[in-house]
Amino acid sequence: FGEGPLDARILFVGEQPGDQEDLAGRPFVGPAGQLFDEALRTAGIDRAQTYVTNAVKHFKFEQRGKRRIHAKPEAGEIDACRWWQEQERALIKPPLTVALGATAARSLTGKTVTISRAREAPLTLADGSECWITVHPSFLLRIPEEDRKAAERARFVEDLKRIRARAEELAS
Repeated sequence: FGEGPLDARILFVGEQPGDQEDLAGRPFVGPAGQLFDEALRTAGIDRAQTYVTNAVKHFKFEQRGKRRIHAKPEAGEIDACRWWQEQERALIKPPLTVALGATAARSLTGKTVTISRAREAPLTLADGSECWITVHPSFLLRIPEEDRKAAERARFVEDLKRIRARAEELAS
């Protein structure tokens, strides 16, 4: 399950638990979670006021020696877990949901989504609420070039600022 207040105005959906999240039983506590928290702070979003969950509820991995290496969930796994995030959204009733990455976007929309095309404007979900799509923080961790990494992190923070401003508009 995710975590956060039941009256959260913003619900973030990630991909799946990573190794550290699986061990801790909490979403976004590993390296991607630390980057996510930093970006939220920079964008002026209090994580404690948001609900954070994952599209796929189990940690899919490949064992390499003593390490468990993340493996991308398949469409069937995303679809099988969709019921869980739908139940969380039905309970929280957030006016704004954010898909962090393609797996979350597929879980929320039921179809494959290209992040670069869907990133700038919200989609309307079946319940009438808004869905904003942006990159997953783990994407930012995998960019090898420092200048591109910095530019993509700044763009991610700008996405979050736009999402914060829209959440404030919807609340008023």
